[in-house]
Amino acid sequence: MTETADVSRREAWLIAARPHTLPVAAAPILVAVGLAVRDGVFAPLPAFAAFVGAALIQVGTNFANDYYDAVQGADTEDREGFTRVTAGGLIEPAEVKRATYVTFAAAVLVGTYLVAVGGVPILVVGLVSVASGLAYTGGPYPLGYHGLGDVFVFVFFGVVAVTGAYYVQAVTVLASGFPVWPPAGTVTVASVAASLPVAAVATNVLVVNNVRDREEDATTGKRTLAVRFGYTFSRFQYAALFALAYAVPPWFFARTGDPLVFLPYLSLPLALSLTRTLCRRTDGDALNPALSRTGQLLALYAALFGLGLAL
Repeated sequence: MTETADVSRREAWLIAARPHTLPVAAAPILVAVGLAVRDGVFAPLPAFAAFVGAALIQVGTNFANDYYDAVQGADTEDREGFTRVTAGGLIEPAEVKRATYVTFAAAVLVGTYLVAVGGVPILVVGLVSVASGLAYTGGPYPLGYHGLGDVFVFVFFGVVAVTGAYYVQAVTVLASGFPVWPPAGTVTVASVAASLPVAAVATNVLVVNNVRDREEDATTGKRTLAVRFGYTFSRFQYAALFALAYAVPPWFFARTGDPLVFLPYLSLPLALSLTRTLCRRTDGDALNPALSRTGQLLALYAALFGLGLAL
């Protein structure tokens, strides 16, 4: 496990929040804003609130993961990943648990504004997102311990995040009142399609994490897809998710004829390099940097895609 000596309390909380994962929260907003600009429904305040809410859910999930992995024995001395503050003794478990609930409560507070804008659809999505974030490693059936973490990330940090961020902008421009169902034009085929690259690359952040931790997870009972099906499956999954991400711009080009939607292809060399690394290595020395770089790739892809859609 990473050395934990001489870490200040402020640094410990920063470690627990895992800021290197925040591209997972920012990427959906970048894509949703680009698409909203293209469609003439851009609304800055709902877009910003959606980002803050997504970031809080991301950090809350990180706190919950740190706490529940420690108390359930999933983090051991042999762990090759980044420092965990609960298992490493940097912060008391009760404090991390309390921070989890405070962060999710802040997300709910931000969500009240989004609910006022988006109505019942956002209320339902927000409550399910928070509950799923807590259930990722906690509760009676932790999603991450039963091979469902990939599905959780793909759905909530990809499809739901992009379409939800697009929806709160579009509903502000196109509708009034308190919708009980998405009004026409607020959830589009294009917004769902645009969510798929974000969902795919965000899931690949988790795939790298699970490949790196496969041996430890197998001994502690954490049945990720990498544990269930092995390294070959996870490597194929990683490549297939990248293939999905880079298949979406041609779909938009076929609909619009605009070559700017191919801007994300500027990130393709990085995706190929990361795929080669995952296919050859399983150790933390190689995969810890690959984990961070996959998150950076997500941010880069989303920024290029959002820009291409907006222009």
